[in-house]
Amino acid sequence: MDFNKIIGHEEIISRLRNSIEMDKVGHAYILSGKNGSGRNTIAYSFAKALQCESGQSQSCNGCKSCKQAESGNHPDIIYITHDKPNTISVEEIRTQLVDSMQVKPYSSKYKIYIIKDAEKMTEEAQNALLKTVEEPPEYGIVIIITSDQEKLLQTIRSRCITLATKPVKEKDIHDYLVENYGIDEKRAGFAIEYSEGNLGKAILLATNEEYEQLIKSVIDLETNIFDMDMEDISDVIQHASSFRMNINDYLDLMMMWYRDILVLKVTGNPDKILFKEQYLTIRDQSNYLSFNELEAKQKAINSAKERINANANLADIMRLLILTLKQK
Repeated sequence: MDFNKIIGHEEIISRLRNSIEMDKVGHAYILSGKNGSGRNTIAYSFAKALQCESGQSQSCNGCKSCKQAESGNHPDIIYITHDKPNTISVEEIRTQLVDSMQVKPYSSKYKIYIIKDAEKMTEEAQNALLKTVEEPPEYGIVIIITSDQEKLLQTIRSRCITLATKPVKEKDIHDYLVENYGIDEKRAGFAIEYSEGNLGKAILLATNEEYEQLIKSVIDLETNIFDMDMEDISDVIQHASSFRMNINDYLDLMMMWYRDILVLKVTGNPDKILFKEQYLTIRDQSNYLSFNELEAKQKAINSAKERINANANLADIMRLLILTLKQK
């Protein structure tokens, strides 16, 4: 992946390429945006271009450095790893970044550190990183990738160049899905509306082998939720847990159902909803669910996602969520 193969994000790419061409590369960047929005690809392409032996703002893909980057074995492009899924500890930042950065690059102009999911850094880890961000060696670059920059210390944010990803144009996503994956129009259209400008989410849904079953499962749940008993709920939980897609994506589709109800309630326009074939059911639910009830259901889904990301028991979370959504 190179800058010229990235879909969208023209402003960010132009700024990064200009910084290379003018030799005005910063020492600390924050790439902020939703998961799947392209942050990781931009960070990788930037690091690859910076280390490319051609000295250009676009990686050549032929030099030793580019080949090392492509294989994931570049000695001067370091990804910070962490043992606990939801925590990046102070020890991990110190050993993998702070102490390591004191050693000069092995073979390149720069030594680049990429911290994915940086919002998972503890406050102690962020404070350990702060001194390096404040006084980096000439060759040191830190790229911080986050879905929630508000969880980063203000002192870190103030010392970084912040670049926020924006939604990709629907046409660009459509063309990418059709040209690269051969997705049919109906499937591409659903994935595009679901993704809300997030190319990664669109690809994930459109190319998943379980696409049809996943959509059907969510529709069955939301259509029949008010008539379900505990046995039905247990069946839904077991079914949802069987999908290889992240459970968060399942919850995102559930969230889109309530977004559709809200949109229809406000606009009355069925063309603006995602689940168009379920228009009648969504219309009926929009008639007896109030704005406050819809807001409460959306909050319940967000709360479930937070608890799942905190490693709480999936079955218990889903059971509580469905019981909450059943209320009207």
